[in-house]
Amino acid sequence: MSLVNAPALSMGSLSIPLDGLLLGAGVILGGYLLSRLVRAGLGRLLRARGRAPSFAAVFSTIGGWVFLGLAISVGLTVAFPSVRFSTFVGGLGIVSVAVGIAAQQVLGNLFAGILMVYREPFRIGDQVAVGEVRGTVIDVNLRETVIRTFDGKRVLIPNGVVHNDVITVQTGYERIRSTIILQLPSGTDFDRARTVALEAVRGVPAVHTDPPPGARVSGISSSTVTLAVKFWSGSTQLETNEALDAVIPAILTAYQGAGIKLNEETWQVELGPASVQALKDLTDPPPPHRT
Repeated sequence: MSLVNAPALSMGSLSIPLDGLLLGAGVILGGYLLSRLVRAGLGRLLRARGRAPSFAAVFSTIGGWVFLGLAISVGLTVAFPSVRFSTFVGGLGIVSVAVGIAAQQVLGNLFAGILMVYREPFRIGDQVAVGEVRGTVIDVNLRETVIRTFDGKRVLIPNGVVHNDVITVQTGYERIRSTIILQLPSGTDFDRARTVALEAVRGVPAVHTDPPPGARVSGISSSTVTLAVKFWSGSTQLETNEALDAVIPAILTAYQGAGIKLNEETWQVELGPASVQALKDLTDPPPPHRT
C-alpha cells in the first residue's frame, strides 16, 4: 500500500501519513539501539589501541550521540516529509545558540572535558594537585574531574576550572625528589655531618640509588648553618611518606651515634610598650590587701 492511500493524521492543513510516522519512529528506535552498539564498539576499539579509559569513554559517548542525532534527523524527515531538512537544521541551530547562551558554563565544562581527555595531561589513577585539592584522579567525564583526596574525601572539580588552573601531576614520572632541612650549629664539622647524613640515607631501602642522594649547604646565619639533604623515591604519596618516615629517624640516629647535634632554635621577640606593661602586670606582686 502506497503512502498516498495510507491513513493519515490531519492537524489543520498538515496531513501526516501514519505509515511514514511509524517508519520514522522505527528509524529513531533502531538508531537509538545502534548508537548503543556504536558506543560500545568504539569504546572497545579505542581501548584496544592503547587509549586511556577516560579517553575511550568520552569519545565513544560522543560517537554514540552523533549517530543518534543523525538517526533522529532521518527519522523526522521520514515521518514529516513535507518539512524540509534544511529548515529543521536551521531551527535546530537557532535553538542551539539560545541554549548555548543560557548554559555557557555547562558548555565550557563540556568542551574543557573533551580537550583534557584528548590531550591527556593526566590519567585516571594519577596523583595530582589542582589548586588546594591534592589526591588521586578516579574519573574524568564530560562535566567534572573526580578526585579522591589523600584523606579520603571525594571532590568534584568542574572541567573548566581544571583546564584553566595549574595542575601538578605528582605521578607524572616514576621518581620524585624530597628534601630534608637540617639546622646545624655554626661550629659543626660540615663535611662529617654531610657524610654521616648521606650514609644514613643510603641505608634506607625506600631511597633510590639512581640518582644518588645528595647534601648541600643551603643557608647560613649568625649561629646556624642549613644543610639540605635531597633524595629520590617512588612518586606516589605513599612511597614518598614511607621514605620520609624512614630517612628522618635514620639521620637522627646516625647523628646521635656520631655525636653531631642539631641547632636549638632560639626566638627573638620584640615587644611594644603595651606588651611590656602587660607582662609587668603579670609578674609584679599584687598590692597588699588593706583592712
